[in-house]
Amino acid sequence: MSFQTIDDLLAAFQPASGGRDVVDPATGEVFARVPVATADDVDAAIARAEAAQAGWAARSHAERSELLDRAADAIEAAAEPLAQLLSREQGKPLNGPNARFEVGACAAWLRANAAFELEPEVLVDDESGRAEMHYAPIGVVAAITPWNWPQMISIWQWAPSLRMGNTVVSKPASSTTASVLALAAVMNEVLPEDVLIVVPASARDAQALTTDPRIGKVMFTGSTEVGRQIARDAADSVARLTLELGGNDAGIVLPDADPAAIAEDLFWGAFINTGQTCAALKRLYVHDSIYDEVVEALAEVARNVPMGVGLDEQNVLGPLQNRGQYEVVDRLVEAARDGGARIVLGGDPDHEAPGNFYPTTLVADIDNDNPLVAEEQFGPALPIIRYSDVEQAIEWANALDVGLGSSVWSSDRDAAIAVARRLEAGTTWINKHGAVDPRVPFGGAKQSGYGLEFGVDGLKAVSQPHVISY
Repeated sequence: MSFQTIDDLLAAFQPASGGRDVVDPATGEVFARVPVATADDVDAAIARAEAAQAGWAARSHAERSELLDRAADAIEAAAEPLAQLLSREQGKPLNGPNARFEVGACAAWLRANAAFELEPEVLVDDESGRAEMHYAPIGVVAAITPWNWPQMISIWQWAPSLRMGNTVVSKPASSTTASVLALAAVMNEVLPEDVLIVVPASARDAQALTTDPRIGKVMFTGSTEVGRQIARDAADSVARLTLELGGNDAGIVLPDADPAAIAEDLFWGAFINTGQTCAALKRLYVHDSIYDEVVEALAEVARNVPMGVGLDEQNVLGPLQNRGQYEVVDRLVEAARDGGARIVLGGDPDHEAPGNFYPTTLVADIDNDNPLVAEEQFGPALPIIRYSDVEQAIEWANALDVGLGSSVWSSDRDAAIAVARRLEAGTTWINKHGAVDPRVPFGGAKQSGYGLEFGVDGLKAVSQPHVISY
Protein backbone atom coordinates (compact mmCIF):
# COMPACT_ATOMS: atom_id res chain seq x y z
CA MET A 1 0.00 0.00 0.00
CA SER A 2 1.23 3.48 -0.82
CA PHE A 3 0.95 6.08 1.95
CA GLN A 4 1.01 9.46 0.23
CA THR A 5 -1.50 11.40 2.32
CA ILE A 6 -3.00 11.48 5.80
CA ASP A 7 -6.13 9.89 4.33
CA ASP A 8 -4.02 6.96 3.08
CA LEU A 9 -2.70 6.45 6.59
CA LEU A 10 -6.12 6.75 8.21
CA ALA A 11 -7.58 4.25 5.74
CA ALA A 12 -5.27 1.60 7.18
CA PHE A 13 -7.09 1.61 10.53
CA GLN A 14 -9.97 4.11 10.65
CA PRO A 15 -13.09 2.16 11.69
CA ALA A 16 -16.19 2.16 9.51
CA SER A 17 -18.26 2.67 12.64
CA GLY A 18 -17.69 3.07 16.35
CA GLY A 19 -14.30 3.95 17.69
CA ARG A 20 -13.07 7.15 19.30
CA ASP A 21 -12.69 10.70 18.02
CA VAL A 22 -9.25 12.12 17.24
CA VAL A 23 -9.11 15.79 18.29
CA ASP A 24 -6.66 18.39 17.00
CA PRO A 25 -5.29 20.09 20.17
CA ALA A 26 -4.56 23.27 18.22
CA THR A 27 -8.15 23.79 17.11
CA GLY A 28 -10.35 21.47 19.13
CA GLU A 29 -11.68 19.97 15.89
CA VAL A 30 -12.36 16.26 15.39
CA PHE A 31 -10.57 15.14 12.23
CA ALA A 32 -10.57 11.33 12.40
CA ARG A 33 -11.60 8.29 14.39
CA VAL A 34 -9.56 5.40 15.73
CA PRO A 35 -10.66 1.91 16.71
CA VAL A 36 -10.94 0.95 20.36
CA ALA A 37 -9.59 -2.45 21.38
CA THR A 38 -11.27 -4.54 24.07
CA ALA A 39 -9.69 -6.76 26.70
CA ASP A 40 -10.46 -9.72 24.42
CA ASP A 41 -8.62 -7.98 21.58
CA VAL A 42 -5.59 -7.53 23.81
CA ASP A 43 -5.68 -11.19 24.81
CA ALA A 44 -5.87 -12.22 21.16
CA ALA A 45 -2.99 -9.90 20.26
CA ILE A 46 -0.77 -11.46 22.93
CA ALA A 47 -1.65 -14.93 21.59
CA ARG A 48 -0.82 -13.90 18.02
CA ALA A 49 2.47 -12.32 19.05
CA GLU A 50 3.39 -15.39 21.09
CA ALA A 51 2.66 -17.66 18.10
CA ALA A 52 4.77 -15.51 15.77
CA GLN A 53 7.73 -15.14 18.11
CA ALA A 54 9.49 -18.45 17.51
CA GLY A 55 9.63 -17.90 13.77
CA TRP A 56 10.86 -14.34 14.20
CA ALA A 57 13.53 -15.45 16.69
CA ALA A 58 14.67 -18.17 14.28
CA ARG A 59 15.78 -15.53 11.80
CA SER A 60 19.37 -14.40 12.05
CA HIS A 61 20.42 -11.01 13.39
CA ALA A 62 21.33 -10.08 9.81
CA GLU A 63 17.85 -10.96 8.54
CA ARG A 64 16.08 -9.05 11.28
CA SER A 65 18.39 -6.08 10.80
CA GLU A 66 17.67 -6.03 7.08
CA LEU A 67 13.94 -5.88 7.81
CA LEU A 68 14.46 -3.02 10.26
CA ASP A 69 16.36 -1.14 7.56
CA ARG A 70 13.53 -1.77 5.11
CA ALA A 71 11.04 -0.53 7.71
CA ALA A 72 13.14 2.64 7.99
CA ASP A 73 12.94 3.00 4.20
CA ALA A 74 9.15 2.68 4.39
CA ILE A 75 8.95 5.36 7.08
CA GLU A 76 11.07 7.72 5.00
CA ALA A 77 8.82 7.11 1.98
CA ALA A 78 5.77 8.05 4.06
CA ALA A 79 7.52 10.72 6.13
CA GLU A 80 5.43 13.74 5.17
CA PRO A 81 1.96 12.27 5.84
CA LEU A 82 3.28 10.68 9.05
CA ALA A 83 4.53 14.10 10.18
CA GLN A 84 1.30 15.84 9.19
CA LEU A 85 -0.80 13.31 11.11
CA LEU A 86 1.50 13.61 14.10
CA SER A 87 1.20 17.39 14.01
CA ARG A 88 -2.57 17.30 13.84
CA GLU A 89 -2.97 14.76 16.65
CA GLN A 90 -0.15 15.67 19.02
CA GLY A 91 -0.05 19.39 18.22
CA LYS A 92 3.67 19.80 17.58
CA PRO A 93 4.59 21.89 14.54
CA LEU A 94 6.02 20.36 11.41
CA ASN A 95 9.25 22.35 11.61
CA GLY A 96 11.93 22.79 14.23
CA PRO A 97 12.66 19.89 16.59
CA ASN A 98 9.11 18.64 16.14
CA ALA A 99 7.03 16.45 13.81
CA ARG A 100 9.35 16.05 10.81
CA PHE A 101 12.25 15.73 13.24
CA GLU A 102 10.39 12.98 15.14
CA VAL A 103 9.59 10.97 12.03
CA GLY A 104 13.20 11.26 10.90
CA ALA A 105 14.33 10.04 14.32
CA CYS A 106 12.14 6.95 13.93
CA ALA A 107 14.03 5.92 10.80
CA ALA A 108 17.38 6.80 12.33
CA TRP A 109 16.73 4.74 15.48
CA LEU A 110 15.68 1.73 13.41
CA ARG A 111 18.86 1.92 11.36
CA ALA A 112 21.01 2.36 14.46
CA ASN A 113 19.53 -0.71 16.15
CA ALA A 114 19.95 -2.68 12.97
CA ALA A 115 23.65 -1.78 12.87
CA PHE A 116 24.63 -2.52 16.48
CA GLU A 117 26.79 -5.61 16.90
CA LEU A 118 26.11 -7.92 19.82
CA GLU A 119 28.37 -10.94 19.64
CA PRO A 120 28.73 -13.57 22.39
CA GLU A 121 31.07 -12.27 25.10
CA VAL A 122 33.94 -14.47 26.22
CA LEU A 123 34.00 -14.33 30.02
CA VAL A 124 36.66 -16.93 30.77
CA ASP A 125 39.05 -18.72 28.43
CA ASP A 126 41.91 -20.42 30.21
CA GLU A 127 43.03 -23.80 31.47
CA SER A 128 39.92 -24.05 33.65
CA GLY A 129 37.58 -23.86 30.66
CA ARG A 130 35.62 -21.36 28.64
CA ALA A 131 32.48 -19.38 29.49
CA GLU A 132 30.52 -17.25 27.06
CA MET A 133 27.63 -14.83 27.56
CA HIS A 134 24.97 -15.11 24.88
CA TYR A 135 21.84 -12.98 24.50
CA ALA A 136 18.58 -14.69 23.56
CA PRO A 137 15.11 -13.25 22.96
CA ILE A 138 12.83 -12.87 25.98
CA GLY A 139 9.61 -13.60 24.07
CA VAL A 140 6.74 -11.11 23.84
CA VAL A 141 7.46 -7.50 24.82
CA ALA A 142 4.68 -5.17 25.95
CA ALA A 143 5.45 -1.60 24.86
CA ILE A 144 3.41 1.11 26.60
CA THR A 145 4.05 4.56 25.17
CA PRO A 146 3.18 8.19 26.04
CA TRP A 147 1.55 11.06 24.18
CA ASN A 148 4.43 13.55 24.03
CA TRP A 149 6.68 11.80 21.48
CA PRO A 150 4.30 9.03 20.44
CA GLN A 151 6.09 7.79 17.35
CA MET A 152 9.70 8.22 18.43
CA ILE A 153 9.30 6.64 21.86
CA SER A 154 7.40 3.76 20.25
CA ILE A 155 10.42 3.13 18.05
CA TRP A 156 12.72 3.40 21.08
CA GLN A 157 10.84 0.38 22.45
CA TRP A 158 10.04 -1.49 19.26
CA ALA A 159 13.41 -1.34 17.48
CA PRO A 160 15.66 -3.10 20.03
CA SER A 161 12.90 -5.58 20.93
CA LEU A 162 12.42 -6.62 17.32
CA ARG A 163 16.14 -6.67 16.57
CA MET A 164 16.70 -9.18 19.39
CA GLY A 165 14.00 -11.58 18.17
CA ASN A 166 11.11 -10.56 20.40
CA THR A 167 7.65 -9.79 19.13
CA VAL A 168 5.86 -6.66 20.35
CA VAL A 169 2.36 -5.81 21.52
CA SER A 170 2.16 -2.04 21.88
CA LYS A 171 -0.39 0.15 23.66
CA PRO A 172 -0.27 3.83 22.68
CA ALA A 173 -1.57 6.69 24.76
CA SER A 174 -5.28 7.19 24.13
CA SER A 175 -4.80 10.77 22.92
CA THR A 176 -2.15 9.91 20.30
CA THR A 177 -3.36 6.55 19.07
CA ALA A 178 -3.63 7.47 15.39
CA SER A 179 0.03 8.49 15.09
CA VAL A 180 1.18 5.14 16.47
CA LEU A 181 -1.29 3.07 14.47
CA ALA A 182 -0.12 4.86 11.33
CA LEU A 183 3.55 4.23 12.11
CA ALA A 184 2.87 0.54 12.69
CA ALA A 185 0.83 0.32 9.49
CA VAL A 186 3.77 1.65 7.49
CA MET A 187 6.24 -0.71 9.15
CA ASN A 188 3.93 -3.71 8.84
CA GLU A 189 4.04 -3.39 5.08
CA VAL A 190 7.56 -4.79 5.52
CA LEU A 191 7.57 -6.82 8.73
CA PRO A 192 6.21 -10.37 8.99
CA GLU A 193 2.64 -10.75 10.22
CA ASP A 194 2.04 -10.40 13.98
CA VAL A 195 5.60 -9.43 14.81
CA LEU A 196 4.38 -5.92 15.73
CA ILE A 197 0.79 -5.43 16.92
CA VAL A 198 -0.72 -2.18 18.20
CA VAL A 199 -3.72 -2.45 20.52
CA PRO A 200 -5.59 0.88 20.97
CA ALA A 201 -7.11 -0.14 24.30
CA SER A 202 -7.84 1.75 27.49
CA ALA A 203 -5.50 1.28 30.43
CA ARG A 204 -8.09 -0.94 32.08
CA ASP A 205 -8.61 -3.17 29.04
CA ALA A 206 -4.88 -3.37 28.37
CA GLN A 207 -4.00 -4.51 31.89
CA ALA A 208 -3.04 -7.96 30.59
CA LEU A 209 0.05 -6.34 29.08
CA THR A 210 1.44 -5.99 32.61
CA THR A 211 -0.07 -9.07 34.25
CA ASP A 212 -0.25 -11.85 31.65
CA PRO A 213 2.45 -14.53 32.12
CA ARG A 214 2.90 -14.69 28.34
CA ILE A 215 4.49 -11.21 28.50
CA GLY A 216 8.20 -11.55 29.17
CA LYS A 217 9.15 -7.89 29.26
CA VAL A 218 7.30 -4.62 29.87
CA MET A 219 8.66 -1.31 28.60
CA PHE A 220 6.91 1.81 29.83
CA THR A 221 7.50 5.54 29.42
CA GLY A 222 5.26 7.80 31.46
CA SER A 223 4.54 9.07 34.93
CA THR A 224 6.15 7.73 38.09
CA GLU A 225 2.72 7.02 39.56
CA VAL A 226 1.74 4.74 36.68
CA GLY A 227 5.22 3.20 36.66
CA ARG A 228 4.78 2.13 40.28
CA GLN A 229 1.50 0.45 39.40
CA ILE A 230 3.06 -1.36 36.45
CA ALA A 231 5.85 -2.64 38.71
CA ARG A 232 3.24 -3.98 41.12
CA ASP A 233 1.22 -5.57 38.31
CA ALA A 234 4.27 -7.28 36.80
CA ALA A 235 5.50 -8.69 40.10
CA ASP A 236 3.40 -11.86 40.02
CA SER A 237 4.67 -12.95 36.60
CA VAL A 238 8.19 -11.60 37.28
CA ALA A 239 8.17 -9.90 33.88
CA ARG A 240 11.33 -7.92 33.17
CA LEU A 241 10.85 -4.16 33.30
CA THR A 242 12.27 -1.02 31.75
CA LEU A 243 10.63 2.04 33.28
CA GLU A 244 11.40 5.57 32.05
CA LEU A 245 9.38 7.72 34.39
CA GLY A 246 8.87 11.33 35.37
CA GLY A 247 11.70 13.79 35.55
CA ASN A 248 11.99 17.30 36.90
CA ASP A 249 15.36 18.00 35.36
CA ALA A 250 17.64 20.59 36.92
CA GLY A 251 20.18 22.75 35.12
CA ILE A 252 22.92 24.69 36.91
CA VAL A 253 24.49 27.74 35.29
CA LEU A 254 27.92 28.40 36.79
CA PRO A 255 29.15 31.99 37.27
CA ASP A 256 31.67 31.80 34.42
CA ALA A 257 29.04 30.98 31.77
CA ASP A 258 28.37 33.39 28.90
CA PRO A 259 24.63 34.24 29.02
CA ALA A 260 24.39 35.23 25.37
CA ALA A 261 26.27 32.14 24.20
CA ILE A 262 24.10 29.65 26.08
CA ALA A 263 20.67 31.31 25.85
CA GLU A 264 19.39 29.56 22.73
CA ASP A 265 20.51 26.11 23.88
CA LEU A 266 19.00 26.76 27.31
CA PHE A 267 15.74 27.73 25.65
CA TRP A 268 15.47 24.57 23.55
CA GLY A 269 16.61 22.42 26.45
CA ALA A 270 13.53 23.64 28.30
CA PHE A 271 11.00 24.31 25.55
CA ILE A 272 11.55 21.54 23.01
CA ASN A 273 8.15 20.07 22.15
CA THR A 274 6.63 23.02 24.04
CA GLY A 275 8.17 21.66 27.25
CA GLN A 276 6.43 18.30 26.92
CA THR A 277 9.52 16.11 27.19
CA CYS A 278 10.49 13.84 30.08
CA ALA A 279 14.13 14.93 29.98
CA ALA A 280 13.50 18.60 29.27
CA LEU A 281 15.08 21.26 31.48
CA LYS A 282 12.42 22.10 34.07
CA ARG A 283 14.32 23.92 36.87
CA LEU A 284 17.13 26.35 36.07
CA TYR A 285 19.55 27.44 38.82
CA VAL A 286 21.58 30.53 37.88
CA HIS A 287 24.38 32.15 39.85
CA ASP A 288 23.53 35.55 41.29
CA SER A 289 26.39 37.28 39.46
CA ILE A 290 24.89 36.60 36.02
CA TYR A 291 21.27 35.95 36.96
CA ASP A 292 19.68 39.03 35.41
CA GLU A 293 21.70 38.64 32.22
CA VAL A 294 20.64 35.00 31.78
CA VAL A 295 16.99 35.85 32.41
CA GLU A 296 17.05 38.65 29.83
CA ALA A 297 18.97 36.57 27.28
CA LEU A 298 16.41 33.77 27.61
CA ALA A 299 13.54 36.24 27.31
CA GLU A 300 15.05 37.68 24.13
CA VAL A 301 15.17 34.22 22.55
CA ALA A 302 11.67 33.31 23.74
CA ARG A 303 10.09 36.48 22.34
CA ASN A 304 11.20 35.50 18.85
CA VAL A 305 10.04 31.86 18.79
CA PRO A 306 6.61 31.63 17.09
CA MET A 307 3.84 29.49 18.60
CA GLY A 308 0.73 28.43 16.73
CA VAL A 309 -1.03 25.76 14.70
CA GLY A 310 1.46 23.05 13.80
CA LEU A 311 0.60 22.81 10.10
CA ASP A 312 1.57 26.47 9.62
CA GLU A 313 5.17 26.22 8.45
CA GLN A 314 6.46 29.23 10.39
CA ASN A 315 5.57 27.90 13.85
CA VAL A 316 8.00 25.93 16.00
CA LEU A 317 6.03 25.80 19.27
CA GLY A 318 2.55 24.34 19.49
CA PRO A 319 -0.28 23.72 21.95
CA LEU A 320 -0.27 21.45 24.96
CA GLN A 321 -1.42 18.06 23.75
CA ASN A 322 -4.40 17.81 26.07
CA ARG A 323 -6.48 20.05 28.29
CA GLY A 324 -5.46 18.25 31.45
CA GLN A 325 -1.82 19.19 30.89
CA TYR A 326 -2.82 22.77 30.06
CA GLU A 327 -4.53 22.97 33.44
CA VAL A 328 -1.45 21.61 35.24
CA VAL A 329 0.75 24.30 33.70
CA ASP A 330 -1.80 27.02 34.42
CA ARG A 331 -2.12 25.95 38.06
CA LEU A 332 1.64 25.90 38.63
CA VAL A 333 2.23 29.29 37.04
CA GLU A 334 -0.52 30.75 39.20
CA ALA A 335 1.14 29.18 42.25
CA ALA A 336 4.34 30.98 41.27
CA ARG A 337 2.49 34.26 40.87
CA ASP A 338 0.77 33.80 44.23
CA GLY A 339 4.15 33.08 45.81
CA GLY A 340 5.51 36.46 44.72
CA ALA A 341 7.56 35.31 41.74
CA ARG A 342 8.14 37.64 38.80
CA ILE A 343 6.50 36.65 35.51
CA VAL A 344 9.08 37.82 32.97
CA LEU A 345 7.20 36.60 29.92
CA GLY A 346 3.89 34.87 29.27
CA GLY A 347 1.68 33.55 32.05
CA ASP A 348 -1.40 35.12 30.47
CA PRO A 349 -3.26 32.43 28.48
CA ASP A 350 -6.53 33.15 26.70
CA HIS A 351 -8.74 30.53 28.33
CA GLU A 352 -11.55 31.14 25.83
CA ALA A 353 -9.46 30.66 22.69
CA PRO A 354 -9.68 27.39 20.75
CA GLY A 355 -6.97 24.84 21.34
CA ASN A 356 -4.66 24.20 24.25
CA PHE A 357 -2.21 27.04 23.73
CA TYR A 358 -0.30 28.19 26.80
CA PRO A 359 2.17 31.01 26.06
CA THR A 360 5.91 30.61 26.50
CA THR A 361 6.44 31.58 30.13
CA LEU A 362 9.58 32.52 32.06
CA VAL A 363 9.33 32.91 35.84
CA ALA A 364 12.11 34.64 37.81
CA ASP A 365 12.82 35.42 41.46
CA ILE A 366 11.01 32.29 42.57
CA ASP A 367 11.53 30.33 45.78
CA ASN A 368 13.00 26.87 45.41
CA ASP A 369 10.09 25.30 47.29
CA ASN A 370 7.41 26.88 45.09
CA PRO A 371 5.19 24.24 43.39
CA LEU A 372 6.37 25.35 39.94
CA VAL A 373 9.88 24.25 40.98
CA ALA A 374 9.02 21.23 43.12
CA GLU A 375 6.47 19.68 40.74
CA GLU A 376 7.04 18.66 37.12
CA GLN A 377 5.17 21.18 34.96
CA PHE A 378 5.64 19.32 31.62
CA GLY A 379 4.86 22.41 29.61
CA PRO A 380 6.12 25.80 28.43
CA ALA A 381 6.87 27.44 31.80
CA LEU A 382 10.41 27.61 33.15
CA PRO A 383 11.24 28.68 36.73
CA ILE A 384 14.65 30.36 37.09
CA ILE A 385 16.04 30.16 40.61
CA ARG A 386 18.79 32.42 41.89
CA TYR A 387 21.70 30.95 43.90
CA SER A 388 24.93 32.38 45.32
CA ASP A 389 26.76 29.22 46.42
CA VAL A 390 27.26 26.30 44.03
CA GLU A 391 26.98 23.90 46.97
CA GLN A 392 23.45 25.19 47.51
CA ALA A 393 22.61 24.76 43.83
CA ILE A 394 23.82 21.15 43.87
CA GLU A 395 21.84 20.45 47.03
CA TRP A 396 18.69 21.92 45.51
CA ALA A 397 19.20 20.07 42.23
CA ASN A 398 19.53 16.74 44.06
CA ALA A 399 16.76 17.33 46.59
CA LEU A 400 13.86 15.85 44.63
CA ASP A 401 13.06 12.14 44.40
CA VAL A 402 13.48 12.08 40.60
CA GLY A 403 16.62 12.13 38.50
CA LEU A 404 16.21 11.54 34.78
CA GLY A 405 18.45 14.22 33.27
CA SER A 406 20.41 17.25 34.41
CA SER A 407 22.82 19.77 32.95
CA VAL A 408 25.69 22.09 33.85
CA TRP A 409 26.46 25.27 31.90
CA SER A 410 29.96 26.76 32.05
CA SER A 411 32.84 28.11 29.98
CA ASP A 412 35.17 25.85 31.99
CA ARG A 413 34.68 22.23 31.00
CA ASP A 414 36.62 20.83 33.95
CA ALA A 415 34.58 22.89 36.41
CA ALA A 416 31.37 21.71 34.73
CA ILE A 417 32.45 18.06 34.88
CA ALA A 418 33.27 18.40 38.57
CA VAL A 419 29.73 19.61 39.27
CA ALA A 420 28.19 17.08 36.87
CA ARG A 421 29.72 14.17 38.77
CA ARG A 422 27.86 15.24 41.88
CA LEU A 423 24.40 15.42 40.30
CA GLU A 424 22.01 12.52 40.88
CA ALA A 425 20.62 11.74 37.45
CA GLY A 426 20.74 9.11 34.75
CA THR A 427 22.35 11.59 32.35
CA THR A 428 24.10 14.92 32.87
CA TRP A 429 24.76 17.07 29.84
CA ILE A 430 27.28 19.91 29.71
CA ASN A 431 26.30 23.08 27.79
CA LYS A 432 23.30 21.29 26.33
CA HIS A 433 20.25 19.52 27.69
CA GLY A 434 18.16 16.58 26.48
CA ALA A 435 20.41 15.60 23.57
CA VAL A 436 19.83 11.85 23.15
CA ASP A 437 21.79 9.61 20.81
CA PRO A 438 20.82 6.06 19.75
CA ARG A 439 24.37 4.90 20.55
CA VAL A 440 24.42 6.27 24.12
CA PRO A 441 22.53 4.45 26.92
CA PHE A 442 19.72 6.39 28.55
CA GLY A 443 17.81 5.75 31.77
CA GLY A 444 16.75 7.29 35.04
CA ALA A 445 17.95 7.49 38.64
CA LYS A 446 15.86 7.43 41.81
CA GLN A 447 12.13 7.47 41.03
CA SER A 448 12.71 8.36 37.38
CA GLY A 449 12.82 4.63 36.73
CA TYR A 450 15.29 1.86 36.02
CA GLY A 451 16.70 -0.06 33.10
CA LEU A 452 18.64 1.27 30.13
CA GLU A 453 17.56 2.06 26.59
CA PHE A 454 19.66 2.78 23.48
CA GLY A 455 22.91 1.36 22.26
CA VAL A 456 24.15 -2.17 22.83
CA ASP A 457 23.01 -1.89 26.46
CA GLY A 458 19.50 -1.30 25.13
CA LEU A 459 19.69 -4.54 23.13
CA LYS A 460 20.84 -6.42 26.22
CA ALA A 461 17.91 -4.96 28.18
CA VAL A 462 15.41 -6.73 25.90
CA SER A 463 17.35 -10.00 25.93
CA GLN A 464 17.70 -13.01 28.16
CA PRO A 465 21.36 -13.39 29.21
CA HIS A 466 22.49 -16.99 28.79
CA VAL A 467 25.87 -18.23 30.01
CA ILE A 468 27.29 -21.23 28.20
CA SER A 469 30.20 -22.74 30.05
CA TYR A 470 32.37 -25.67 28.91
